[in-house]
Amino acid sequence: QVQLVESGGGLVQPGGSLRLSCAASGSIFSFNAMGWYRQAPGKERELVAVMFTGGTINYVDSVKGRFTISRDNAKNTLYLQMNSLKPEDTAVYYCNGVFSGLGYWGKGTLVTISS
Repeated sequence: QVQLVESGGGLVQPGGSLRLSCAASGSIFSFNAMGWYRQAPGKERELVAVMFTGGTINYVDSVKGRFTISRDNAKNTLYLQMNSLKPEDTAVYYCNGVFSGLGYWGKGTLVTISS
């Protein structure tokens, strides 16, 4: 079955940067859409960024200009470059993909922004 594994999370200071990776067991070229979600303590899971086949990319307003979603088809990997990180970005970040009408989730990677 399709497997998604996130990595790259950690503890960084405000203003710092991190790049998250999502490695897929199969070819991500076959996904109809892939994206990143996050869930902070006590809050609902929210969509951070999504990339559709055809080139459309959407970001939640709070990360526009700071985060960039991209993918490397040769490596079957989705990325989220996060710059100018703020304490409110602290959350567990999840990779998501839609393939053949089904949704798949990774287990998440923790990002903590603190001094």
